[in-house]
Amino acid sequence: MKESRIEPKLFTVLFREGYSWSLFTRDLVAGILVGIVALPLSIALAIASGVKPEQGLYTAVIAGFLISALSGSRVQIGGPTGAFIVLVFNTVHQHGYGGLAVATMLAGLLLLVMGLMRFGAVIKFIPYPLTVGFTCGIAILIAVTQVRDLLGLAMEAPPAEFIEKLAAYAEHIGSFNPHACGLAALALAVIMLWPRVTRRLPGSLVAILALTPLVAWLQWPVETIGSRFGSVPNHLPAPAFPPIDWSQLPKLFQPALAIALLGGIESLLSAVVADGMTGRRHRSNTELVAQGVANLASPLFGGIPATGAIARTATNIRNGGQTPIAGMIHAVTLLLIMMAFGKWAVLIPMPILAAILLKVAFDMGEWHLLIRLLRAQRGDVLVMVSTFLLTIFVDLTVAIQSGVVLAAFLFMYRMAESTQVGFVTETLSEEDEGGDPLSIESRSVPKGVEVFEIYGPFFFGAADRFKDEMRSIEKAPEVLILRMRHVPTIDATGMQALEDLFEKCRKQGTRLVLSGVQAQPWEQLVNAGLYRRIGPQNVHDHIDRALARAAELLAEKNAARAGSPASA
Repeated sequence: MKESRIEPKLFTVLFREGYSWSLFTRDLVAGILVGIVALPLSIALAIASGVKPEQGLYTAVIAGFLISALSGSRVQIGGPTGAFIVLVFNTVHQHGYGGLAVATMLAGLLLLVMGLMRFGAVIKFIPYPLTVGFTCGIAILIAVTQVRDLLGLAMEAPPAEFIEKLAAYAEHIGSFNPHACGLAALALAVIMLWPRVTRRLPGSLVAILALTPLVAWLQWPVETIGSRFGSVPNHLPAPAFPPIDWSQLPKLFQPALAIALLGGIESLLSAVVADGMTGRRHRSNTELVAQGVANLASPLFGGIPATGAIARTATNIRNGGQTPIAGMIHAVTLLLIMMAFGKWAVLIPMPILAAILLKVAFDMGEWHLLIRLLRAQRGDVLVMVSTFLLTIFVDLTVAIQSGVVLAAFLFMYRMAESTQVGFVTETLSEEDEGGDPLSIESRSVPKGVEVFEIYGPFFFGAADRFKDEMRSIEKAPEVLILRMRHVPTIDATGMQALEDLFEKCRKQGTRLVLSGVQAQPWEQLVNAGLYRRIGPQNVHDHIDRALARAAELLAEKNAARAGSPASA
């Protein structure tokens, strides 16, 4: 069903359905638990993105609140996500945080426009091989960025490029810190094994709460948030517009577009997953509007790009979240934790955060799908592998854009291949077997009449094949019937091919008759004026009437040759 309105689910819940105390208690529990889950992730994702830890918290609080309040999904949880890490890191590396803030706001504006223009359904057409390719590529990049903290290497921030990063690690491998490596392994074990105890409290938080005091007590020589970033604020900053360098704007449009596309894809994918878990239906355009507003607001408070988070949304659902109120409570919970305990965040060791992000990368990569898709059609493999490799070795922005272009070309090629054209009595005669009541084989075709049929959309991908078939005609027929009953749509190139065919027929003395023209092609014929030039009497909705008209035209021609008027 087509989405006809842009209305947040919060409005639907509060003013159309009614909100009860029972719903609130379930939302309260779920929101608090999701807020606790989001705490370590927000810090870790911000650090991995190349910004300060508190900026991840700002994003989760501001953007998370707005996404839930304005969302087209009842249970969507928003905030910083692993999908943005590489893109944000590279943008900060090239343009600084100011450039990232401007790019994020531009992305927010793009998302807002896409939602208002009802582009929600279009983004969902992004092909799955492309999504799997860049998701797995991002997962590898996230894992590789954590090597310095996992091994405790004594080095400055590694380069942004993948190969240079590996070379820098190899150069500093001699500074390996066994304490950091042991702590990361211990944290990873806690994160992996804790769900066997309970899923209500996240293993990442347990690892931080259990191992941070242990490291401080044993005085292990490992880097902490405080030693790398200094103090962590325990309050939100005052809103302020980021400084805009107008000369940088053209360079920021590309990362802004990538942020918008990635944010739109990720948020709608999260909403679809939530629909599958709840049996509800989200409003895709409303969701894009919510993402747009959130990304416009996040940089005003020093935040980074945000989108729907699949894992946190699933956690919200599993813990009983019913309405957008749960997501809003999650954001308030994070704010209260930051205000009460933010100053203690400086004690968190970096190897623990690296272990958390390693688990994020592992969960993010759809490795089983990557392997399965390698056995798919060659075109799908090309899209997935190229996107995967470009994400790792070049840039996520280039990977997404190239993947979309490749997928579009692949789609057009397949559509062109599926469109058949030819003379019914020859190349396409087998199509009429099987009891087709409109089969040309069950009808008498007068001598001097050729019947040509098109199967499938008649667009620029199939136009050349159509022209090649028409060139193969050795002797021009007296009447050419073009059957279009299986042509649901025609584009400008297809129309031009019909124009050329009409002109060729006119010069050769062949009369052109159209049969079975559907609504969209008929409208295009009228708009282009070709309907009038061919003649309404030569455009028919049924093959029998087209054949009857062909017989009339033959009689007229024969009568003209004999020098006498056509007989009735």
